[in-house]
Amino acid sequence: MPVIPVIFRSSKVLILSATLTAGLTLAGCDRKSPETAQPQSGGENAPKDGSGGETKGEFNGTLDISKRGEAIPDLTFSDTEGKTLRTADLKGKPVLVNLWATWCGPCVLEMPMLDQLAAKEDGKLRVLTISQDMGQPEKVKALFAEKKFARLEPWLDPKNDLGFHYNTGLLPTTVLYDKDGKEVWRMIGAHDWSSPRTDALLADTLAGK
Repeated sequence: MPVIPVIFRSSKVLILSATLTAGLTLAGCDRKSPETAQPQSGGENAPKDGSGGETKGEFNGTLDISKRGEAIPDLTFSDTEGKTLRTADLKGKPVLVNLWATWCGPCVLEMPMLDQLAAKEDGKLRVLTISQDMGQPEKVKALFAEKKFARLEPWLDPKNDLGFHYNTGLLPTTVLYDKDGKEVWRMIGAHDWSSPRTDALLADTLAGK
């Protein structure tokens, strides 16, 4: 996060500056600044989409449909063992792509729920978690070994190509694609993937509509 120099002329200005800085830090995990990673703050601006539920606590990501219809980018990723995956080959089944990092608290917090979602929707939805840990695959491998995920795979994005493509500036960012590889929506920030709201958000896509 860039530091903006301010000349403090009174105690009121000092208090205002400190409050603003704290608010920005709590907004989520800055993709470029792991040392400032914090869970998102709750509040009255948590999104409401008519699906019957709201996120709470750390799970108050923002639903964004502004990129609906855009094609999944043609990128290739590798896992911690050197296996490769090309996103252009994923068409035929809906895919939920999750950008995360080991240093991002909200990312790690929601991953067990993504693992459960992948098991619940097995055969209908593929869940891909793609790490933004640049040059540190051993951290990803260690976390997967610790958590013992049943369905998630440790895919890596070493150059942050997908992160720059999405360009949200925030982790986690999760994007849903339909069976034709077209974006449906993206969730910017952490989300409760075990909630009824998730079922509502996925319903049409998983039904092939």
